[in-house]
Amino acid sequence: MRKARYKKGLTLVELTVALIVTSIVVTAVVTLANALDTVYDVTDDTSRMQAQIRFATVKISDLIRHCKLVCYASADEMAVWRADDDNDGQISISELVYIEAGAAHDHLWLYTFTPSSSDEIGLDSIDALATNWWSAHGSQDLPIKLIWECSDVTFYPNDTILPPNRRFVTISFEVVENGIPRHCQIDATLRGWAGNLLNEDGSSIVSDDD
Repeated sequence: MRKARYKKGLTLVELTVALIVTSIVVTAVVTLANALDTVYDVTDDTSRMQAQIRFATVKISDLIRHCKLVCYASADEMAVWRADDDNDGQISISELVYIEAGAAHDHLWLYTFTPSSSDEIGLDSIDALATNWWSAHGSQDLPIKLIWECSDVTFYPNDTILPPNRRFVTISFEVVENGIPRHCQIDATLRGWAGNLLNEDGSSIVSDDD
């Protein structure tokens, strides 16, 4: 009877082996779960970045293709005459859009304006966004964030043709995907360039195109 009861139980060695096997299985399951979680996070971050790049490319390309003039450009921003909404052949504040990268060149945002008056804006009065020159004509809207994690944003790289005579726009920047820097570039051509509205030296817009 004693021998029969003894044989039905587990020895210390068997129990130790069982615990070791269980710990190995649990460790493997936890490691696999962590690996899958890491892969999911990396995939999610990559998908999010690619979505931002696609959205920025479509938004900026469409804006440039349909705009009338590039009115101002610097190392970290550019202003475009989006459209002549009132068909008066002149620029107003609500018709301007800024593409802005910041002093650190680390993002791509759009800025638009709501009109507070019908004042015409001289081409030579359009200045850097940070100078607040626009405050006399309208109120600034909240920016549209296209890409908020990038670097080395450059407008018109290696180009000497300045606004408003510029018909081709290039914006280059870098993003990081899976720890690897990736160079990106947005190219667009002004299809409706309103050069006929410029005076001879391109410094201002004339009252008509005759």
